[in-house]
Amino acid sequence: MKSESTTVRAFTVIWVLLLVLTLMTFAIGEMQLAGPAAVSFVLAMTLLKSQLVASWFMGLRRAPILFRAIMTGYLVVVTAFIAIAYLVGLE
Repeated sequence: MKSESTTVRAFTVIWVLLLVLTLMTFAIGEMQLAGPAAVSFVLAMTLLKSQLVASWFMGLRRAPILFRAIMTGYLVVVTAFIAIAYLVGLE
C-alpha cells in the first residue's frame, strides 16, 4: 500500500496539472483563438481534465472497470456532441 505522503504527492501533482490545463484553456480564450484546431485542443484538454477529476478526485481509479468505462464513455460522448455542434455551426 502506498504511503500517505505518496498519495498526497500524487493528488498535488494532479491538482497542479489541472490548474495548468485550466490556465491554458483560459489563455486560448483570452487570445480569442478560433477555428477547428483551437476548439479541438480545448476539447481535448477538457476531456483530459474531466477524466483526471473522475479518476482521482471522484475515486474511479479504484472502482470496477464497468463504472470507469461508463464514465469514460459518457465523457467521450458529451465531448463528441460538443464538437459536432461546433462543426455544424461552422457551415
